[in-house]
Amino acid sequence: MYLYFSTTMYPRNASDFRGVFMRNVLFALARTPGVRVVAFTPPGELPPRVVQAATAEESEWLGSLVEAGGISHAMRSGGVRALLAPVRMLKMLAQGFRRHPEVDAYHINWLQSAIPLPSDGKPALVTVLGNDLRLLRLPTVAWWIRRALRGRPAAICPNAQWMVEPLQRAFGDIAYVEAVSFGIDPHWFGIRREPPSDAPQRWLAVSRLTVEKLGPLFEWSAPMFADGQRELHLYGPMEQEVEIPSWVHYHGPAAPSQLAEEVFPHATGLLTLSRHAEGRPQVMLEAMAAGLPIIASRTEAHSSLVDDGVTGMLVEDEAGFAAALHALEDPERNHDAGAAARARVACDPGTWDDCIGRYRTIYARLGVAGDGND
Repeated sequence: MYLYFSTTMYPRNASDFRGVFMRNVLFALARTPGVRVVAFTPPGELPPRVVQAATAEESEWLGSLVEAGGISHAMRSGGVRALLAPVRMLKMLAQGFRRHPEVDAYHINWLQSAIPLPSDGKPALVTVLGNDLRLLRLPTVAWWIRRALRGRPAAICPNAQWMVEPLQRAFGDIAYVEAVSFGIDPHWFGIRREPPSDAPQRWLAVSRLTVEKLGPLFEWSAPMFADGQRELHLYGPMEQEVEIPSWVHYHGPAAPSQLAEEVFPHATGLLTLSRHAEGRPQVMLEAMAAGLPIIASRTEAHSSLVDDGVTGMLVEDEAGFAAALHALEDPERNHDAGAAARARVACDPGTWDDCIGRYRTIYARLGVAGDGND
C-alpha cells in the first residue's frame, strides 16, 4: 500500500505543541507493515523512509501559516489574507498531488484539503475535525468537496461520532462515513499523579486562547479562584486578544513533554468550558490517560468523552461548575474519577497503533490493503 498523506498542520520540533497528533498518525502509519508513505507537511521530523512531497518553499509557507494560528485563523482575520491564504494552500496541495501520480490511495487530513484531489479515480480517506463542519456553511464548499470525491472510492472519517450525521447528510450518497477516534501516545498512561492534598488545589486549562475556546472560564472561575484558595493554571497560545485576569497563572504555550512531566502529575484536574466546534479534543484524551478528572461544558464533543459523575463532571452554569470543583477536590472522589478516566480511554480510543488499525479496516473497504510486508 503506497499512501499519499497530507496535513497542513505539523510540529516543527519536539517542543512545538501544534499538530502533534498529526505527527503521531504519520509515525504510526509509517511503522505499519506493508505501508509506504509520501507526506505533504509543514517542516518537521518525518519518519524514516517517508518522502516529503512538499517543496522546501511550500513546506516553509505552511509552517509560517501554522505559527500564525493555521488556515482558520487566517480566514478569521479578514481582508485580502482571508481570501489569498486558502487559495494558495489549495494550489500547493494540487501541485503536491501531481508530483506523485504513482501512489495507490490518498489519506487527506481536513475536508478542505480534499478539494484539489486529482481526477484519477484513486481511493481517498478524508479525516474531519469539528472545525471543518463550519466550512460546509460557506457557499460552494460542499459542492467542491463532492466534485473531488465523486468517481472514486471515498471515506470521510470524523474523529467523533457526533459529526457522522451532518457529514452523512452532505456526502453519504458518494462516500462512506465512519467516525475514527485518534489515538493516545502510551507515555500519557504512564504518568503517576501526585495531586495536592491540601489547598491550594491546582486546576488546569490547556487551550488555544480564543473567546470561543475559553468560553465562560474566567467569569465562572472568578468567585472560586480569586481568593487564592485554589489556583487556575492556563496553558496555550494567544490567538485572539483576550484579557487574562490577574489571579490566573498564565504560562503561555507548553510542549507535550512539559505537560506530561511537569504539569499533569501535580494537577487536581482539567477544566474546559469551550463553546468551540470540536471533535474529540486531544488534550482531554491525554489528560484522561494521565488519570486526571475532567470538568467540562456540556457540549456534544465533551459529552462523548466525559461520563458525567464517573470520569468527571459536565456543567451547564456557574453553580454547577462550583459544585463540580468542590466535589472533585475530595481526594477519594478525585482518585476514583481519574482512575475511571484512564480506564475509559485505554479501552477507547487506545493507542495510535489502534487508530491506524481502524484506518486500515477502512482502506480495505475502499479496495486498498497492504500485503503485510515491509
